Parts: sequence; structure tokens; C-alpha cells
Amino acid sequence: MSDRSDLLAALEMPRLARLAPNLFAACFPLMKLLPARYMLDCAQADGRLRPHGSIAETTSGTFGLALAMLAAMRGFKLTLISAESLIDERLRRRLGDLGATIQIVDDPEGSGAQRERLARLQTILNEHYETFWPRQYDNPDNQLAYGRLAEWITRNIGSIDCLVGCVGSGGSLCGTGTFLRDVFSGLFLIAVDTQHSVLFGQRAGRRLLRGLGNSILPRNLEHQMIDEVHWVGALPAFAFTRKLHRENALFMGPTSGAAALVAHWYARNNPDAVTVVILPDEGFRYQDTVFNDDWLAGVDGWPLADVNGPVTLSRIEPAGEEFWSRMSWQRRSLAEVPNADVGA
Repeated sequence: MSDRSDLLAALEMPRLARLAPNLFAACFPLMKLLPARYMLDCAQADGRLRPHGSIAETTSGTFGLALAMLAAMRGFKLTLISAESLIDERLRRRLGDLGATIQIVDDPEGSGAQRERLARLQTILNEHYETFWPRQYDNPDNQLAYGRLAEWITRNIGSIDCLVGCVGSGGSLCGTGTFLRDVFSGLFLIAVDTQHSVLFGQRAGRRLLRGLGNSILPRNLEHQMIDEVHWVGALPAFAFTRKLHRENALFMGPTSGAAALVAHWYARNNPDAVTVVILPDEGFRYQDTVFNDDWLAGVDGWPLADVNGPVTLSRIEPAGEEFWSRMSWQRRSLAEVPNADVGA
């Protein structure tokens, strides 16, 4: 669809970085522009989103920013619902400057308050029935948008053996993985989650690391696609985010740091496997936190001693923000995994 938002097209696709002889990174300025634009294009094409219409969505950050950028360019009204624990003042100012209306729900548990956010969103939809809800967690267009990333990987890298990516909605990892497995049937898929996220069977709880994890189970997460799961706490993610900048000059956010940490470990231990890691956003939002030594000094447990690798689990065991663990998932459903909490 040709319009002024084509000006954002350059931000939708990644640049390629080689982090090791067998490790490649797809480094995005703002990955969520890719599904956001695709979802809006589809909704406009079939009439669900009318000219100068309204959009509402619940977001932890980058998907909301992508929607705000597109809404500003296309002339839509946008309402975003987030939680007190998720949205920092720097992002809030930027969203407001783009014309978005922001509603914040309380989040005393620090888990993201996803159920409360969805309830607030439903109230808006009930009162304004013509409002378009992109439904990033359940909309299959989220996954379909990543056909472009799969094509980019095959064109720029060729045959690959392993794909590593963080999981929040499930769209990027499962969408890209679905398309790539049509070409590379033996592709090994590693999901990166964080502690106290319900996505892979833990109970929801307070999370310091944002941009991945969830307090609800999205339909776009297909557990039967996943070969291995890593739970990365905030501290190892922060440490590797800084290392990625210091050693590779890649200024990425901590979600990217968590994914790169896991990918480096896997590539190092599987030198014959060509591994690709998805790095979804840049670090500008985190200049006051992860890239601020004074802020980090106030984080319990910082500085973190060097972590050489994850603890291997035979059962799901939630841990603190300093821990990094892994489990062989073996393409099972959540119900097939012993002691998984499936009540989310």
C-alpha cells in the first residue's frame, strides 16, 4: 500500500551483522514496524480499518511505538493501554508527541497487568465499536508479516541450521520459523523467555526484563514448533547488552541482549551449525537504565559475575533475575511438559 508511511519502510528491515564465524544477527531498528504495517494494511484492505478511523491496542512498548508512527503518518486516532511497570517517561513522551492517547493501568505485582490491560481495552471497544484492534497476540497476520524476514535471511545468509529469538507475542519467532522450515525442514528453533513469564509454564510474577515474556498465553505462540527454551534473567541480559555494544558496537536493547547471549552460547557449542539470531530493537529507549552505570549500580545483584552458560533443567524451575536456564522442549505442547503451569 503506497502512502506516506512508505517513509518508514527503511526501518522495517534489519541490517546484517556477523557476530562469529557461524553466527549472524538480524539487527532491527524497530522490528515491530514489520507486523504493525502488515496488520494495518490488511485491515485497511478489507474495511476493518476505515480512513481516519480509530485503533486501540495493549502494548509493552515497541509495538505501540510502531503503531504510533504509522498512525501519525496515515491519520488514524490511536489509543494505547500499558502498565505502570512497562512504560518509561522517555517512551511516554515520544508516544504523546506522535499523537497517541495513552492509558496506564496499575501494576502493583510488576507482572505487566496484561489481564487488566485487556479489560480496559475491551471497555474502549464496547464504547467505540468501529475501533480496530490489531490483536497482536492472537492475530495470524502477526506471524504472516515475518515472511519478509524469512526471505531476507535466505537471501542474505543462505542455508541456516538454527534460529534464535525472544518470545512475547510469539509472532516473530514462530512466524519466521514457519516460513524457514518450509525451506530448511531440520531447522532448530530456540525460544528466549524470561523468569516469571507464563509463556513456557512458569507462573506470572514481577519481571525486571521487558520486551519479552508475558502474563497471558498468546495464540501466536506455537509451543510444538520449539526445540529448546532459555529463561534469561534481567542481569545476564543487561550484562550481554553492554558487552554487545562494547565489543561489536551494536547499540541494542536488553531484549536483543538476551537473544544474543543465548545465540552466542549455542553457536560456540555447535560450531558446524549456521545460527541466526533476531535482535528486535535498538538501545535508545534504555539510555537512562541499562546504559546508565548509576542506574545499574542500584539494581540488586549488579554487577553480575561472568556467566559462561545456562543451567540445564529437567523440569520447569522459576528463579531470580540473576539466573539463566535452559530446557530441551522437544516440540511439545505446554500440556505435555511435566510441572508446567497451564492455567495462564
